Amino acid sequence: QVQLVESGGGLVQPGGSLRLSCAPSGSILSINTMSWYRQPPGKERELVASITTGGSKKYADSVRGRFTISRDSAKNTVYLQMTSLKPEDTAVYYCNVRAQYGSYWGQGTQVTVSS
Repeated sequence: QVQLVESGGGLVQPGGSLRLSCAPSGSILSINTMSWYRQPPGKERELVASITTGGSKKYADSVRGRFTISRDSAKNTVYLQMTSLKPEDTAVYYCNVRAQYGSYWGQGTQVTVSS
């Protein structure tokens, strides 16, 4: 069973930056879209950013201009560069990969923005 392995979360002060990474533990064929979601405390999971195989990107309004999603197609790795972080960005961040034959989720990585 292929798993998504996330890294890069942690504690950062407001205004700081973090870079999240997500890579599969094995091969995933026919990937369509790679995305980052987040779930703030006591709230539902929400889409943060996504990127298609063709390179099209989408962002939540709350992060547009501050976060950048990118991917390394050769490694099937997706990144989320987060800058100008705010306390309201505090959440568990999840990686998602949608492929022709299924959808995969990471275990989540905690991002805490606090002084």
